[in-house]
Amino acid sequence: MADMRIVVVGAGGVGGYFGAKLSRAGEDVTFVARGAHLAAIQRDGLRVRSVIEGEFVAKPTAVDDVAGLASADAVLLCVKSFDTEDALARVRPVVGRDTPVLTLQNGIEGPERIEAALGAGHALGGAAYVFAAIDTPGVIVHRFAGRIALGELDGRATPRAERLRDALAHAGTPVELSTDIRRVMWEKYLLICAQAGMTALTRANTGVMRGLPETWRMYRTILEELAAVGARAGAGLPADVVDRIMKGAEALSAETTSSLHHDLVSGRRLELETLHGHAVRLGARLGVPTPTVFAVYAALKPWLNGPADGDTGRRG
Repeated sequence: MADMRIVVVGAGGVGGYFGAKLSRAGEDVTFVARGAHLAAIQRDGLRVRSVIEGEFVAKPTAVDDVAGLASADAVLLCVKSFDTEDALARVRPVVGRDTPVLTLQNGIEGPERIEAALGAGHALGGAAYVFAAIDTPGVIVHRFAGRIALGELDGRATPRAERLRDALAHAGTPVELSTDIRRVMWEKYLLICAQAGMTALTRANTGVMRGLPETWRMYRTILEELAAVGARAGAGLPADVVDRIMKGAEALSAETTSSLHHDLVSGRRLELETLHGHAVRLGARLGVPTPTVFAVYAALKPWLNGPADGDTGRRG
């Protein structure tokens, strides 16, 4: 199989983990990164410490500016949702006429934002299922899961989507080419809103939440509200979607939390608007009540941009 020129925008937990595996497998991977993390990758490579796969070092190209690079065969968009437009502007020079841009971000708005910035036909829908994060500059720690679903927005099995699927599979990533990627993204959206919202709100891990009936009931209520929004939005969710996601949540490792929880306790900006904020606004537009999701959104909003005004105490 010929190497693909793959540009990964965002070298955090998701982009760093999957991009490092692609690089190790021989694909021509370029990371677009910044700051100390970029400098460490350029100097020492990108080290992945996985509790499942062991430790390895990839040696990808890493830049802060793609000017002068050849057009990419594919772009993986892995930045936080609030950095989307800036990231798309930065990567525009390597997006050719037929270059697909795969969103592996949280939320369901990625494809529309890609096409608004780069033009119709570039977006691939995607969902990444992985617990990974930057540990120190140049080092990604991978704790759990690690699969991807991707697909064309119209459900077709195109050569570009198949080629990217094959590259990911060759790199050892479990990957599914979906003919209904919007539904898949909605199902992940339900899970993330419950998992991220509840771990952040309670400052507790999955095991603690499962052990408290009231807390676990609230987790399910978030899913129920979002399933109702999805049904009104035409997301094509199956009738048993809440039961299926709860079954999956029961199987999560006890120590798992979420990137939202990690960002909250670390004093970082939160992806709250693309998760719970979007759900609240969409529910209001469609006439679907979302009181529990709204409660999570309102309670976390003081920390949207990092520590709340006057909050100097350590959280967590």
